[in-house]
Amino acid sequence: MEGHLTDGVVEVGANGRERYYDSRGYGRPRGEGVDLAPVEAAHLLYRGDLDAVDGTGLGGFLADNDGVVVPFLVYKDLRERGFYVSPAREGWVEDADGADFVVHPRGDGPWDGTVEHRVRVVGERASVALGSLGDVVLAVVDEESELTYLETDRPDVEGSNVASEFPTVDGDLLGDRVLCWDPPAALYERGFYGQPLDHEGGAVQLSLLEAASLTERGALSVDGGTDAIMARGRSAEGDRFDRRYTVYRALREQGVVPKTGFKFGADFRTYDGVEHIDDLGHSELLVRVLPAGVERSPREIALDVRLAHGVRKRMLFALVGSGSVRWLSVGRLTP
Repeated sequence: MEGHLTDGVVEVGANGRERYYDSRGYGRPRGEGVDLAPVEAAHLLYRGDLDAVDGTGLGGFLADNDGVVVPFLVYKDLRERGFYVSPAREGWVEDADGADFVVHPRGDGPWDGTVEHRVRVVGERASVALGSLGDVVLAVVDEESELTYLETDRPDVEGSNVASEFPTVDGDLLGDRVLCWDPPAALYERGFYGQPLDHEGGAVQLSLLEAASLTERGALSVDGGTDAIMARGRSAEGDRFDRRYTVYRALREQGVVPKTGFKFGADFRTYDGVEHIDDLGHSELLVRVLPAGVERSPREIALDVRLAHGVRKRMLFALVGSGSVRWLSVGRLTP
């Protein structure tokens, strides 16, 4: 059978519906015929199930429609994994925005209206707006045509840690940290703030983020208060300090303890469900703080995900805009 490309779809006439849609889930019915998205037509040409499109085979068709090449590689891979796949075109699937394909659960087809994954296809050199992710799988095609699938989600970040109560602590703002010379033991042991100056206890050194959080809630007294600490942080980091403080405060308010993620190349690592510092186990999340409108390459995203996976953690991006935080979780996926 032969198809004809018209207005962005490949039309196949009589018996097309029975042969392609009813039996194998390609395209959308049009009477006894079928309308195929170009990527579906390419796959049928590749399989030899469609003879030609306007007289050309696969090579000629892809040459004339080179924007189909990268999506074709993903479509082909998903089909070979045993999924029915529908192009995310308006009127073909619900909630088509932001996706290139809808992958149906195994055993289901386009006629069932079910969705396992919404997939967006990108090449490794593309830029991706992180704020546009969260309900799609990012299918990345690298320069050697290998595929990496990244699952994205917008989680509710909540923990069970309860803020500890202790008397107001006095501290000195020294350089880019605050020293508390005679703090209550609960500041470090149950509040999980700072690090002891030595292993015998006594003085505790706080980061500027920790100090700002404590002064804001009235638990730390420093000359100049929160304003002095924030000014010191901004002089060192600029706007980045404000973004990190917004995230630090949000995590604490949600019952999650953030500590520096420097050793992992992130902004924070986080802990949950800890009552005493001696119970502190492995952190659960790595958090990278970014502006809300940031774009990153798939390579940068994959590096962060690989980093987190390598240390048995989940990668969480904190996208900060206008004082609020939007959480984006990203991990590797094998469909």
